[in-house]
Amino acid sequence: MRVILFVAVFLPLFVSAQSLPGVSSSDQDQIFEIMETQQNSWNEGDIEAFMNGYWESDSLMFIGKFGVTYGYQDTYRRYQQGYPDRRAMGTLTFDILHLTSLGKKSALMIGKWHLAREDGDLEGHFSLTWRKIRGKWVIVADHSS
Repeated sequence: MRVILFVAVFLPLFVSAQSLPGVSSSDQDQIFEIMETQQNSWNEGDIEAFMNGYWESDSLMFIGKFGVTYGYQDTYRRYQQGYPDRRAMGTLTFDILHLTSLGKKSALMIGKWHLAREDGDLEGHFSLTWRKIRGKWVIVADHSS
């Protein structure tokens, strides 16, 4: 029974990981690890560490319900203003729906986010554009709604 459960859970992940031309399984692992680190950082109340997944550049784009925010520092400030304390931050979970290659050093991720909070849960979808810059995968554009 354990073997069947293991195959049912992990085989689809392995198959999808093998089907991305241009993005090695090692690169995919790095991207998923960054997402996990972001989730954990958020849940520890550490927005600064959460931001480590983003490209530290004035060219970073965050697109949300209030329009486009340009630049790493402005995106960081936006998060700080929108989530001023642990209570507002809640508990974040990501559900990755799709990851596809856009070239050898870029990828597109589609997923869902959910914030469990005392004052009411929030949730939505996101699309993240990833680029490998100087050997590190970073989010260069985030469209969250």
